[in-house]
Amino acid sequence: MTEDLAPDVVTVTLNPAIDLTVTLDRFVVGTVQRATAAVSTCGGKGINVAGCLADWGVRVTATGVLGRANDGTFAEFFARKGIADRFVRTSGETRTNIKIADRTSGETTDVNLPGLIIPDAVFESVRKALMDSVAPGRPVVLAGSLPETLPATAWAEIANDLSGPGARVVLDTSGAPLAAALKAGVPIHAVKPNRAELEALVGHPLAGAGELVEAARALLARGLALVVVSLGAEGALFVDRETALAARLPARTVLSTVGAGDAMVAGIVAALVEDAPLERVARLSTAFAASKLDRIGPYLGPAEDIERLATAVSVTLI
Repeated sequence: MTEDLAPDVVTVTLNPAIDLTVTLDRFVVGTVQRATAAVSTCGGKGINVAGCLADWGVRVTATGVLGRANDGTFAEFFARKGIADRFVRTSGETRTNIKIADRTSGETTDVNLPGLIIPDAVFESVRKALMDSVAPGRPVVLAGSLPETLPATAWAEIANDLSGPGARVVLDTSGAPLAAALKAGVPIHAVKPNRAELEALVGHPLAGAGELVEAARALLARGLALVVVSLGAEGALFVDRETALAARLPARTVLSTVGAGDAMVAGIVAALVEDAPLERVARLSTAFAASKLDRIGPYLGPAEDIERLATAVSVTLI
């Protein structure tokens, strides 16, 4: 791919979904309830990241695997957003995930269905489509869970592929796939675990910002350039090899927390495209996540609103 045609960012989603978000005034288990709204959107972490980046004006290519039987929703979404669609189609339907949003508590309950069966040949086709889309130094987002038919090492294998062209890999996954990628020692630029995911990596609870930063620095010692620890309503920690920052916004009304973490990843990547300093990474990604709380699906608010939020972010040195 020539430099003129190369995207600013490539995202990879191996376990996409159609997200059905059902909104209730108050969710009570074991009762019959009436929904106040139901919205169906394209989902999967890499797709969510791509949608937010496209709204920000970044040129995005998205790849991964989709079921051929119901790919029309995704194709329409990519066309509407101006996202270059390099997804590999396979037999079957992309799964549907059900998300129950409780307006009273602000919490969301997820019911995730099994993913597609991905044959080896399809996985290899995804790897080829990805390598045809990358350029040196460009961010590549590897995001989300893995289908049961792929090994836990799948993200590590792809990250190893990307070491050749020198892409900056941003990995947003958890559990065995995250542990396998970090253990493999493949080049990874950034990760974004939440508190529980970071505790699972180190094998013990982490109390307070100091212990969280120490654990993040242990990951940096493995060769990463940036670790972002998302802490929900408490904001996030941003740790590179020189600095550790805490960032948060004042409390705000929440429509749905679904996709806020993906929006934060999009903000991190948008800042990487700018080659921004750590404080800008912290401000922009926190603003992306906050903007997403007002919306269902992979959408951001207007750029001027996000920049205003970024200015309002409280950033402190740890």
